[in-house]
Amino acid sequence: MILKIKFISDEVEGFLREFEIDSDATFLDLNKAILASCNYPDDQMTSFYLCDEEWERGQQVTREDMGASSADEDVYVMENTRLSEFLEEEGQRLVFVFDPFSDRMLYATVCEEIPGKNLSAPKVVRSKGTAPQQIAELDFSMPAPKTATAGAGEVEDDALFGAEGPQFNDDELDLEGFEISDGQPY
Repeated sequence: MILKIKFISDEVEGFLREFEIDSDATFLDLNKAILASCNYPDDQMTSFYLCDEEWERGQQVTREDMGASSADEDVYVMENTRLSEFLEEEGQRLVFVFDPFSDRMLYATVCEEIPGKNLSAPKVVRSKGTAPQQIAELDFSMPAPKTATAGAGEVEDDALFGAEGPQFNDDELDLEGFEISDGQPY
């Protein structure tokens, strides 16, 4: 059976990739087809998550077994997991996490099942728009220090706190608890 799976992005308007892939292909085959169609290098720990109607994540299919799950939890690895194990009906949803550090993903829906036919390799049947950048740019730069302008001189308290400033009454200040100690805690 052939599955037709459509991928969209919530980051890039107009992005769409639609694949036809054999249901006996592995999630790794689908992973490679997605990466190739988006011109992404194959150097990230991508993963798939099966989702419900509200896009809540369920079962994960990982690129590699990282050994982080508990012994009673099943681990599904892309290379060993066939699409037919999880993708059983039209309308089924999944997400493809392509940037695991920023948790960025593509949203996918099984839009058609074509019984009685087989494919030897996945193929892109529809491609629109430019894929989102694979790794989000992180800005680690520090803001430039503010420099004094010529002739600024010293800043008056009124400039910082306003002309009126906070109105304090010395009688309201309770000095209890503000004792200076000799550094001994007890």
